[in-house]
Amino acid sequence: MQSAPHHRSRSRRGAAAALMAGALAASLLSGGTAAMARPLPDPKASALPSPPGGKNVKVLVFHASATEESPTVDAGIEAIESIGLTGPAEQRFKTVATDDASVFTNDKRLGTFNAVVFLTGGGDVLDPEQEAGLEAYLNAGGGFLGIHDAARTEPYSDWFTGLIGARPASASPTAVQRAVVEVPDRSHPATKDLPLEWKRPDTWFNWASNPTGKVHTVAKVRESSYQPGSGANGVDHPVSWCRDYAGGRSFYTGMGGTVESFAETDFRDHLRGALLWTTRLSRADCKATIDANYSAVRVTQPNQPGQQDQIGEPHGMVVAPDGRVLYIGRGGGVNGAPVVTDWNNPDIGKGIGQIHVYDPATKKVTLAGALTVFGNKGGGDELTKVEEGLLGIELDPGFESNGWVYLHYTPHSGLDRDKQIAERRVSRFTLDRATNKLDLASEKVLLKWPVQVHSCCHAGGGMAWDSKGNLYIATGDNNSSGFSDGYSGNNPQPNYKGLSFADARRTAGNTNNLNGKILRIHPEPDGTYTLPEGNLFTGKEQDEGGGKTRGEIYVMGVRNPARISVDKKTDILYAGWVGPDAGAPSTTWGPAKYDTFAAITKAGNHGWPFCMGNKQPYRDRNLPDPSKPLGWYDCNAPKNESPNNDGLVNLPPITGNTIWYSPQGGAPDFPRNSAGVPSYKNEEATYLLPWLKGGGQATMDGPVYRYDAATAGAEAWPQYWDGKWFVGDFYDADNPRHAVLTDPKTVGKGGLPVTAESLKKIVPVGQGGIRNLMDWKFAPDGSLYVLDYGRGFFTSDSQSALWRVTYTGGAATPAAKDLARKAAQ
Repeated sequence: MQSAPHHRSRSRRGAAAALMAGALAASLLSGGTAAMARPLPDPKASALPSPPGGKNVKVLVFHASATEESPTVDAGIEAIESIGLTGPAEQRFKTVATDDASVFTNDKRLGTFNAVVFLTGGGDVLDPEQEAGLEAYLNAGGGFLGIHDAARTEPYSDWFTGLIGARPASASPTAVQRAVVEVPDRSHPATKDLPLEWKRPDTWFNWASNPTGKVHTVAKVRESSYQPGSGANGVDHPVSWCRDYAGGRSFYTGMGGTVESFAETDFRDHLRGALLWTTRLSRADCKATIDANYSAVRVTQPNQPGQQDQIGEPHGMVVAPDGRVLYIGRGGGVNGAPVVTDWNNPDIGKGIGQIHVYDPATKKVTLAGALTVFGNKGGGDELTKVEEGLLGIELDPGFESNGWVYLHYTPHSGLDRDKQIAERRVSRFTLDRATNKLDLASEKVLLKWPVQVHSCCHAGGGMAWDSKGNLYIATGDNNSSGFSDGYSGNNPQPNYKGLSFADARRTAGNTNNLNGKILRIHPEPDGTYTLPEGNLFTGKEQDEGGGKTRGEIYVMGVRNPARISVDKKTDILYAGWVGPDAGAPSTTWGPAKYDTFAAITKAGNHGWPFCMGNKQPYRDRNLPDPSKPLGWYDCNAPKNESPNNDGLVNLPPITGNTIWYSPQGGAPDFPRNSAGVPSYKNEEATYLLPWLKGGGQATMDGPVYRYDAATAGAEAWPQYWDGKWFVGDFYDADNPRHAVLTDPKTVGKGGLPVTAESLKKIVPVGQGGIRNLMDWKFAPDGSLYVLDYGRGFFTSDSQSALWRVTYTGGAATPAAKDLARKAAQ
C-alpha cells in the first residue's frame, strides 16, 4: 500500500509558551509529580473502537510544546513519514502530524490512528479532557511511542509518568556526547537488527527513578562511555523500553535528542521497530524483564527431623527430558550429627551422598539411592575439613531409553588412610525410571584418578555434554590455599608423606595430572571411553621426553570449577571457578582473589596458578624460602618449574577469561609496565565490568538459555532470554546473579560481555529468597530450577531446598487476532 504524504496542522502557542516557560522550567526535568496534579475525567466514557485503527494503518505524530518548538520536530516528522513510506508493503503506514491537542477529544478522529507518537518538547500540553482522551485511547488498545523530550511532557500527571515509564532527573547532561548503547534485546523488532554495541552521539537523560524491573528494557547506555554527570544512574541505565500499559502498548526511547539522530539509519530502524509494535503491525514481547512477571516457589519441603528424606547437602542437579529433577547431596549429614575426623578411625570422613528425584507431575520427592563417600568431616581449618564426596551428576543423552546416570564422586572404599590419598571417579549407573530407584550394582567405572585429601579444598565436580556425545568433567586443583597468603597457589614446600598439598603447579598447572582441569571424554556403551579429537593433548606428545601429558585434558589451569555447562546450539563450553583468598592485589605477589567465568571455544590453558583474569601474572617463589619472590610468570609462554611437576615444563600459552571479579569490583585491570606486568596498585585499577563485584566469592556457572517452542510450557521463560548466559555466585550480596550477552566475534578469545542484566529480583536474593545459589538449570518446559545450599556448611538444614522459577507474563502482544495486517505475523 502506497502512503500519502503526511498532513501537518499547526496552532501556534508561541506567546503562551513564552509566558509558561519560566514557571515550568524547574518542573520539566524534575520527574516529580507536583501538588498541582489534577483529577481527570473518566476515560472509560469514550466511544473509541477497540483496538483503534485498522488495516489502513495510520500514525499520529503529536508535537505540541509548552516551550519553543524543538528543531528535532521537523526532522522527526520527516523520519517517521519516510519510515511509513518505505520497507515491505505490509509494514507501511500513513503519517499525520499535528500540534492541536483537540485531536484527543475527538473520538471519531483519534480512533482512526493505530499509534500516537509524542514528539513533544515538554511541558503541560494537554488539558484534563485531552489527557483523558489519550488514556481512553490506550484503554481501547492503542499504541504510544514517546521520543526523547516526551519524557518531560505532562509533568504533573502520574498517569503520563506511568505511560512514559520514567522522568528525566534535573541533573542530566545537556551536551551532545558520543556513547555506547548496549542492546540486550535481540528479538524485539526495534532492536533485533541493531549492533550489540551501538556507538552514537545524542543527549542522554539521567532518570529521577530508574524504571528497570517495571518496564522491559530493550537498550541501555553505558555510562563509562560518556560523562553522565552528578545524576548518573550507574551501571544499569535504560535508554529505550516498552511495556503493555493501561490496555495498550507503550514504547519510549530517550534517544532522538538531536536533529542528526533522525537521519541515522540505525535510529530509523529503531523507530521503525517501535512503530511496528505500537501500530499492531507486529507482535513483540515487552514483558520479559519485568520483575512482577516471575514467580519463585520452593518445591521441596524441609527434611524430617534427623533425616535427609527431601534433600542432602545440595551440590548439583540435572533435569531429565521428561522434567524430573535429579539432585545430589555431597556427603554432609544432618545438621548437628557427629562426624569422624580422626585418621586412625576407619570411618574417617565417611558420609552418604544421596541422589533425590523431584517429579513435577506428582510434586513428590524420591530418594533414588545413596553412595558411601569420603566427604563428611565437618568444618574447621583446611587440615580438618574436606570438600570431597558426591560432586556431580549428569544423564546420558539416551537417558529416556537406557536410564543411565553418571556420577562424579569420591568413594570411601578408595581411601588410603596412611598416605591420605583418595580415589576420584566418574561412574555410570542405571536408574529404574518407573520407580526412580538407582541400581547401585549397575556401576561401570569410566575414569578414576588419585586426589590428596590430607588438606582441603577445591574439588570441582560439574559435568556436561556437548552435541557430539562428549562428556566434560570439571576437577578442582585439590590444594590448600592457606600457605601462599591467598595469592598464587604455588608454595612447593607443604607436603604430607612427600605429596605436596599447597602447590597447584602439581595439579592445575601440570599437563600430566587430571586435577585442576576440565576433561573431555567420549563414553562408550560398554562403560569405557575414547578420546575425541581436539583436546589439549593427545597423551602421546614426545615433547620433553614423552609421557608427560594426559589426553583427557581439554582445559587446564582452573582452580575449582564446581559448575560447567555446554550450549548445545554452539557447543561452547561455559565454566566458572573459585579464586584464591587474597582480599586485595599485591605489588609483590600479584592480583587479589579473582573468581572467574570463561566462555571456552577450544582447548586451552586458562592460567591458574600462573595468571588470572586477562593474563595478569603472579610472582614465582624462591626455594628454599618460598616467602621470597622471584620473577613474574610469562602468561604468553608459561613455564612450570615446580619440583612437584611431573608434566611438561613449557606450557601452552594462557587464554584470557571472559569475566573475573574481586572484592573491589568486576574485571579489575591495571596499567602495565614495558614487560606487560600490571602495577597492582588499587588506586590505579580500572574496572572493566562495573556491574559486578565480590567479597565472599564462589562462582556458580549457569546455563545458556535456549527457548524451544516445541517443548516450552505456559510458564517458560520467554524467547527474550535466548542465547543469554546465566552467571551467579554462591553468595547473594553484591556478587553476580546476572544474565550476560557475549559477542560471537570475541567470545572465547578473552572478549568481555557486551551487557549484563541483574536477576536478583527474578531469582530472588535475601531473607526468604535463594541466598546460597548452588546450581541452576533450565527444564525442557522452559522453567528454571535452582538449588539453595542452605545456611550452614557441610550439612543440610531447613533452608536447603530446590526452587522453581517460572514466567507468568503471558504471550507476546498484541494478540494475534488484533494484528492490523495478518501478513505481518
